[in-house]
This record gives sequence, C-alpha cells and structure tokens, in this order.
Amino acid sequence: MSNGNGAAPILIAGGGIGGLAAALALAAKGRRSHVFEQSAKFGEIGAGIQLGPNVFRMFERLGLADTVARVTFFPESLIMRDSTTGDEVTRIPVGSEAFRERYRYPYGVIYRADLHDVLLDACRRTPLIELSTGRKLTAYRDTGTSVVATFADGSATEGAALVGADGLWSKVRAQLLGDGRPRVAGHIAYRAVLPIEDVPPQWRSNSVVLWGGAKHHLVHYPLRHGDIFNLVAVFHSNRYEEGWDTYGDPAELNAYFAGSHPQVLGLLAKINAWKMWVLCDREPVRSWSSGRVTLLGDAAHPMLQYLAQGACMAVEDAVVLAEKIEASGEDWPAAFVAYQDARYLRTGRVQLTARFYGEFYHAGGVTAEVRNALFGKRSQQQALEGMAWLYDGI
Repeated sequence: MSNGNGAAPILIAGGGIGGLAAALALAAKGRRSHVFEQSAKFGEIGAGIQLGPNVFRMFERLGLADTVARVTFFPESLIMRDSTTGDEVTRIPVGSEAFRERYRYPYGVIYRADLHDVLLDACRRTPLIELSTGRKLTAYRDTGTSVVATFADGSATEGAALVGADGLWSKVRAQLLGDGRPRVAGHIAYRAVLPIEDVPPQWRSNSVVLWGGAKHHLVHYPLRHGDIFNLVAVFHSNRYEEGWDTYGDPAELNAYFAGSHPQVLGLLAKINAWKMWVLCDREPVRSWSSGRVTLLGDAAHPMLQYLAQGACMAVEDAVVLAEKIEASGEDWPAAFVAYQDARYLRTGRVQLTARFYGEFYHAGGVTAEVRNALFGKRSQQQALEGMAWLYDGI
C-alpha cells in the first residue's frame, strides 16, 4: 500500500455512486482524494436499482458488503411476463441455493439513495477523503505535473490527477473526448415508488417482475424490507427532456400501455405522479483517458438500463482504477491506460447487450412469439448460466 497522506489528492468530479466508490477504493490503497459535487448537498435521485453478484463482490473488496446487505431486498426470482397475456416467459431463481452456489454472491435490489448513503457515510469516516458540495466543474488543465480543475464559482483546485465521474453529461468527457451529446435511445422511463399498503396483496411479489410488450415494459419489485414498491414503466417515444426530475404525462403513459394485462393497467392506475427521464447511452469507446485525466462510470461508458448494470459497472471501475494506480507506482498516464484497457471490452459488451435487451423486452408480434418460445424452453441450469459472463464479475 502506498502512503498518500502527504501527496496531492486525486480530484474526483461527481459525488454519485461511482465517484464515492472511487474515493473509497483509493483510500483503501492509502491515496487521498477530493470529491467535488455540483449540487448543494450530496444525494441521489431516482428510485430502485438492481445489484448483481458482480457488484457484491466489489462491495466485499471495499469492506461494505454487510452494510449494503442490511438495506438491500433480496428477491426470490427475476421473472419476465408477456404484458398482454400475462404468461411467464422466463424465470431466473436468483434467491435460490443453486444461484448462490453458482455465483457465491447474491442478487439484490436497493433504493438508490440508500446505497448512496452507505457510500457517503463510509467516505465521511475516512480521513483520506475530502468532500465538497456546490462545486460544479467547468474545465480542467493538465499541466503535465498536476491537474487544475476550475469551477463555476470561479474557484480552482489543484490535484495529482482528475477522475471524471460526473455522469452522462460529463464536463470532463466533453473536454477530454469532445464527442458531442449522448445518443438518445427513443425510450422514455417513468418511475414511481408506492407504499406497499397501496398495492393490492394479490399483486405484491417478492420477485423482480418485468412485463414486456410491443414497444413498452413495466418492471416492479419491493424495496427496503418490503415496505415500499418500486415501479418503472418504459416505452418508445420521441419526446426529449434532459434530466431526471421531469414530471411525466399519465395520458401518454396510459396510451402506450393500452391493451395490457389487467394487473399492468391496475398498477399504472395506482400512480398519480410519475417522474420521467429520457434514456440515453453512447457508442462504446476504447479510450477515455489522456495524461493525468480519466473517466469513470456513466462519464466513460453510459448504458441503457436494460441490464441493470450502470451502478455495478461504476463500482467495478472504481476498484480496478485504484488497483491500477497502485500497481503503476503513481505513473498516472500508465495507470489510466491500464485501467481503461482492463475495462473497455467488458463495459462495451454491457452497453451493446443492454441495447439488445431493450429490443428483446419490447418485442411485439411474431418477434415476441419467437422470444417467448426460445426462452420458454430454457432449463433452470440454462437460465442460471445465461448471465455468467456478467455475474461472475472480475
């Protein structure tokens, strides 16, 4: 372990899940970091997210597995149903002994804010991590011997290196790669959370259930200790509004789900206020580093949510980045090249597979029949092995 107590800190732009995980991974290697969050306070928006076995392996490396588990709900299965007929298409028994024996680590769902709180609390207890809010990075300068970050308030901070963990609309990426705006997928996601008592008992499930139909799907699952119910409805749309906190139009939502199974329509009717966001990603790239600057998480490889791996990939990034920095002896350009070389094929595969799954979930007509027939023939063992490339982790 290198002793970074007296060294210049690594600057991290972005205080979300990826940025905080990076700070913790670096601290575990003895490296100081300074995390800059553009908002007035640290926090996460959004609702539930899914955590595959691959990220629980990383939580263990960070010493957080037990703490995360205490605020995680562990579902019985991942189930896909046809949104028109209600027929079950496929099932992965993620809560089974067979799944745990195969992957060693569990599959969970968690309220995004709860995961962020675990990471933030750990950062606050770590003297090697400095946290700042209200600091929106606007540009940086790589001097060759350090990096100077400048902020919207006119201030500047110097550090040994810079990690852009500033999300889909990354300012660091814009300067580093200059590759324009993200790719709009043409899909809209509406999200909402209900108290469990607002969900009729016959509609409650201890599994992650996805109802897939022509150009739409609905997914729902419990959160925390089963006391709240997370719903996300996705459909194809040309509507475009940047950001996560836009209120949606229930009439538009209902129009896309017309003709769906009564349970789907009944769940949609329980929500009177939906938050909406536009789904975006980017083409995979091989390089997201230059000199003393690199990217992490959605800033490096934004992906659609259909594999439920955005947060998982960011935490994996954080662990690998810290290891490459330690192995390089703090040769920053070499460390960052080694980091991206270790990550780009895996994250690129997730980006591309997530796009494919979006089409898979949203199939209609004969395409849906072919999908249902193919996946309906899988054995339990085949279902367990289907995601091994991802869940086996790193």
